[in-house]
Amino acid sequence: MAYAMAITAPGGRDQFHRIEIDPPQPGPGEVTLRHTAIGLNFIDVYFRTGLYPWPVERDLITGAEAAGVIEAVGEGVSLKPGQRVAYTLPNGAYASHRVVAADQLVPVPDAISDEVAAAVMLKGLTVHYLIHHSYPVSDGEHLLFHAAAGGVGLIAGQWLKAKGVTAYGTAGGPEKCKLAKDHGYAQVIDYRSEDFVKEVMDLTGGAGVDAVYDSVGADTLMKSLDVLKRFGTLVSFGQSSGPPDQFKVGDLTRNSLRLTRPTLFHHTTRPGWLLKAAGELFEMITKGAIKIEIAQRFDLADVAVAHEALEGRKTVGSTVLIP
Repeated sequence: MAYAMAITAPGGRDQFHRIEIDPPQPGPGEVTLRHTAIGLNFIDVYFRTGLYPWPVERDLITGAEAAGVIEAVGEGVSLKPGQRVAYTLPNGAYASHRVVAADQLVPVPDAISDEVAAAVMLKGLTVHYLIHHSYPVSDGEHLLFHAAAGGVGLIAGQWLKAKGVTAYGTAGGPEKCKLAKDHGYAQVIDYRSEDFVKEVMDLTGGAGVDAVYDSVGADTLMKSLDVLKRFGTLVSFGQSSGPPDQFKVGDLTRNSLRLTRPTLFHHTTRPGWLLKAAGELFEMITKGAIKIEIAQRFDLADVAVAHEALEGRKTVGSTVLIP
């Protein structure tokens, strides 16, 4: 029986409940997928809690990335039933089946498992746009990446190292710091016991870094400004600790700094970007330059437990839900 895990109103994890759904049928340009693995991300929490506005007035099915097998195709679709594909979209993935527009799907190479594909579509493509577009990195630069032991952070550390960048990370606790350092970071700072501003300035001889990638928000953003070189760039791409409401535009004048607040789903609408970026990501994985750690697995029906672990910062690497 096809089903989804839905929420009826913005709020806590107890909002999740199972609903039976009719097997969806594809229209022109669409395919029906049977999900085999679904990625877990903080954006799911943002929608669940209402931090991001709900896109619907009824039950909301969250979830932003998944992989699966095509069961049926609509008119005008070149993809075939039985083909393995993956995607990232703002919502709708917490389901056993769904209909997706064919132009939002990426074929999954044979060398990549469904779980890995589900875990990297949002996180890996986020890293892609961060280091190629939001602040295009160059060999020899020094950067700071917050939440270095998370799913995005572990991919970023490896990709940055492959590009010749010296990346410093922050993480909570010695185990997470070691994990991040094993994934490409030159040094990882334990934000629970160390002042990352002091540590970064010491590591760079007082020069600071060229860019900071900050998905934490309220707890880190103002201090992130303190470690940037003159004309440095702050890339704010999340707010796991809450919105950084204390920031004012005038704060950038301290060192003629730049600030950008990008969103993945603006990139995926760019013609040709999705297939190109996903192809480069999959190539990095298949040649071993990026290794993906699936550290936690939950049944889709236990998504509330998964959210509890994610919000409690008890997860490392990537987490997948299995329908």
